[in-house]
Amino acid sequence: MLEDFFQIIINLKNVQRKGWKNKLDLKNSESVADHSYSMAFMALVISEIQGMDTKKIIKMSLLHDLVESVVGDFTPDEITKTKKHELENNSMKKIIANLPNNLSHEYQQIWDEFQIHQSEESVFVHEIDKLEMAFQAKTYLDKGFSKEKIQLFIDAANKEIRNTYLKKIMANLFQ
Repeated sequence: MLEDFFQIIINLKNVQRKGWKNKLDLKNSESVADHSYSMAFMALVISEIQGMDTKKIIKMSLLHDLVESVVGDFTPDEITKTKKHELENNSMKKIIANLPNNLSHEYQQIWDEFQIHQSEESVFVHEIDKLEMAFQAKTYLDKGFSKEKIQLFIDAANKEIRNTYLKKIMANLFQ
């Protein structure tokens, strides 16, 4: 039922991003919904500027963390990549099962493409994910949180981002 699907989306508001919570000892870190919303807007604007397939990129951005409504947000030290992929893939199948067949099929394809991380769009969405993380790091830095702890997130973003345009944004963000 669509109501179940929409409830899963709403539940993302209650899933805190664990990396911030654990590394910065935050009681109320941003939610996965907060992250997804910011990321979708960044993806919208930058993909348009770069002449990419914006429609596909927005769909991928909105779907990329949807499973966290069911499985939660894991940090890399909590679970292996293999186990995480298995949990997330199984959850995505269940989440989209009640959608109309054409949507379920399309969203599964977009999800699979994101997971494989090889297409231009999926690489871009992964990098936008890191760019959004960098912006959140800057927000926490500006609020007075430890530069040393936040630097881990900034370094991770810098390591993952290869897109020249995104690299310029990163450089300007921390000038």
